[in-house]
Amino acid sequence: MPRRSRRILVASCALAFVSAPAVTVPEAAADPAAGPLVRLLGEQVIEHDLNFAGTTVGGLSGIDYQERTGEYVLISDDQSDRNPARYYTARFEVGEKGVGPVTFTGTRPLLTSTGTPYAPKSVDPEEIRVDPWTGDYYWTQEGERTDTVRADPSVRIARPDGTFAGDLPIPGDERMLPNAGPRQNLALEGATFAAGGALFLTSVEGPLLQDGPEATTTSGAPARITVQARFGPPLAQYVYPMEPVFAESRPEAGLGMNGISSILAADPLDPTKLLVLERSYVKGVGNAVRIYEADLGAASNVLDAPIGAARPVAKRLLVDLADVGPAAIDNIEAMTWGPRLPSGERTLVLVSDNNFLANQITQVIALAVG
Repeated sequence: MPRRSRRILVASCALAFVSAPAVTVPEAAADPAAGPLVRLLGEQVIEHDLNFAGTTVGGLSGIDYQERTGEYVLISDDQSDRNPARYYTARFEVGEKGVGPVTFTGTRPLLTSTGTPYAPKSVDPEEIRVDPWTGDYYWTQEGERTDTVRADPSVRIARPDGTFAGDLPIPGDERMLPNAGPRQNLALEGATFAAGGALFLTSVEGPLLQDGPEATTTSGAPARITVQARFGPPLAQYVYPMEPVFAESRPEAGLGMNGISSILAADPLDPTKLLVLERSYVKGVGNAVRIYEADLGAASNVLDAPIGAARPVAKRLLVDLADVGPAAIDNIEAMTWGPRLPSGERTLVLVSDNNFLANQITQVIALAVG
């Protein structure tokens, strides 16, 4: 696409979001239509603590498919504790016969603006997306909130060789303020390009401090999805209603959570249609992973504003992984569209973050979406 045409596309998408009327109806309308059929194709489990090019493969929290090369890009959420913060490239077949063996083909450290690897505990990588226009990597990191440290989350841009290429601005309500902003480890997580690459969307994993309490077994919680131009300015922000925690923890109650771990454009051109991956963990019970189709079209814009009576994003369940039959469901944190099947179905590839723990697994799951 010529550069002038790209600028026009970005401007058009920005105008569409900025000029959309604000609606303040308290409840989202459910779509009664049946969604597409989803079935399990198969899975692969990557060897625990696999050594590749002198690094430990694990903590995989983001994945994106490059149709041009047939490779996948994956990011590790290693906070430069085991090895410097990094990404990997890999190849594996996805088809009617399932998921083939995963072969890692490369790895690079992500570098700071000064050209050096990140120091331990200075960054917390989560999602990674390949820019469809330039091939650069956009990646999110959660920042930090402790009694002594408040570091803002961020969206960073890296060249394919790992060198720093810039940052995108974040909304003011996502900054780590004393009594507002993201909770610790519930900050910027999901990200996706939309509108053919003209827009970039991000999500926080859980409710901001000013937006209320976290989800419980009896009540869901609000998260925020932000829309911004690919070159930075935030344009809009929407309330996404997360589900309650799926079960009570045991033996002690109250040790469960639910949050958004990934978002993905459902349609490459329609920026209002997303897939949202809600991942819930309950101590003593395990994980639940549900993927929803989300529609931003009629939601209220709450950019840098209180939620109030804003109309939330509409959603409907696409698939509950427990219903399609993986032998185990671990800590699924990432998703990407993969290659199309001969049937015309799309493949949806999921990856789990094993937290570098021996009692967890790094699994690659492939679904067919009709």
